[in-house]
Amino acid sequence: MNQITSASMAYENKKKETRRERFLREMDQAVPWDRLVSLIKPHYPKAGNGRRPMPLEQMLRIYFMQQWYSLSDPAMEDALYDIESMRRFANIELEGEPVPDETTILNFRRLLEQHQLTSELFEEVNEFLRDKGLLLKGGSIVDATIISAPSSTKNREKSRDSQMSSTKKGNTWRFGMKVHVGVDAKSGLAHTVKVTTAKEHDITVLPNLVREDDRAVFGDKGYFSDDLKREAREDGVYWGMLEKRKRGKALSSTRKKRNRKHASVRAKVEHAFRIIKCQFGYIKTRYRGLEKNTVQVYSLAALGNLYQVRYQLANT
Repeated sequence: MNQITSASMAYENKKKETRRERFLREMDQAVPWDRLVSLIKPHYPKAGNGRRPMPLEQMLRIYFMQQWYSLSDPAMEDALYDIESMRRFANIELEGEPVPDETTILNFRRLLEQHQLTSELFEEVNEFLRDKGLLLKGGSIVDATIISAPSSTKNREKSRDSQMSSTKKGNTWRFGMKVHVGVDAKSGLAHTVKVTTAKEHDITVLPNLVREDDRAVFGDKGYFSDDLKREAREDGVYWGMLEKRKRGKALSSTRKKRNRKHASVRAKVEHAFRIIKCQFGYIKTRYRGLEKNTVQVYSLAALGNLYQVRYQLANT
């Protein structure tokens, strides 16, 4: 057993639970640790003649805290030394356990990238939620959001990220990438995630966001298409995309009423983006290139799903 320090004993006796402590406690209960650890374990270094690897679950817990609090590798190491609640979540006692340094944290993240494990983590989390009856089938809501990338050329390469691009939203030009999601129409949980450069039109990604067994699909005006609407109806799929007025013609009152009805349904997709961008602070890309950023997006989407249903999971 870890040696309990006097500081830890004092922490045990404090009377107030902070917001960070409450959040970490809730997420600790929500994450299916055994399933996710089993998924990574075949790729994780085994103890041998060299340096003994850190416990796998401990590294996964640290990686998740990085995503929740938008921390770099050095900042994560500092937080483990500074913040008792984070050490407890990672099962670290300063006098009994070594604290992983920033290189160890970096190597774990690269392990996930190298074996494309975050997409598998996303699928495993969703399978877990299906088993719990929280991720349902029947209909999808699709949408996309822009994640900005640094546009400055004051860097080592003296250039902007070549895999990012510019797009115009309203009257504002944005540089970065797009995160496309398909969420369950009933629960609002993300079942599919795709990442593209920012200039990719939303409608080109639509076929990859809809499940084969979906009988309804909802989205905003960016997905409007008479041809796709006709194909959906021929296949018996309810087409719930918002109508767009054609040049020189106003929308009829019937179509406006239909738009209001569908807008109230498609609003659920905004919760997935709110959690990733506002709760987890993912408003700007951290890495260069789509591949590394896509790896992070899958992690955030999986954790966002668990965050949405953390109270239901606590009662199951």
